[in-house]
Amino acid sequence: MIYEIRTYRLKPRTVPDFMKAFGEAYENGRKQLSPLAAFFYSEVGPLNEVIHIWPYADIGERDAVRAEAVKTGVWPPHVHEMIHAMNSEIYRPFPFMTEFLSGEHGPLFEYRYYTVHPHTMPGIIKGWEDAIDARNELSPCAMAMHTDVGDLNKYIHIWPYKSFEHRMQVRDEGVAKGVWPPKGSPKGAIITQDNKLLLAPDFSPLR
Repeated sequence: MIYEIRTYRLKPRTVPDFMKAFGEAYENGRKQLSPLAAFFYSEVGPLNEVIHIWPYADIGERDAVRAEAVKTGVWPPHVHEMIHAMNSEIYRPFPFMTEFLSGEHGPLFEYRYYTVHPHTMPGIIKGWEDAIDARNELSPCAMAMHTDVGDLNKYIHIWPYKSFEHRMQVRDEGVAKGVWPPKGSPKGAIITQDNKLLLAPDFSPLR
């Protein structure tokens, strides 16, 4: 399984119109070929940003689905005039992340993305594997995955919360109980850490 994460920066004040056009085209042609894992738009962090995440069995399926989608005549949605910049990366899930969380778990989502030193990703994954069950008891991880194509030595993890207050409560509890952050990750592996807080529209499978 791979996930393509497409991140678009939009022109100011175009996010509502973009999501309307995207949602209509998705429901009326694209969804039937392959469903989204999630769609988000930024609330805190880089503004006017949307993120759509697509699951595929492999690169071959991605290419076949995208070619078939164009034949439908409804995809891609007519939104190019709203887009300022586009980025696409291919991710592979951490081995113990069996599927992308779906359903009503938000409405707030924290999207954390880290860059690490080369050759440290296996140790990071092992540290996560040892700690994730205890962390999931506090609140579930939607997905954790690392880059396969794009900016290398990078991983992301996505967490749903009921509110800003719920996020702080869970994070404080994880530290107080000593279950998070993972203790087994290689010391000094992380170079940069960033995050953004996101919301999801109705057509996102994870909301």
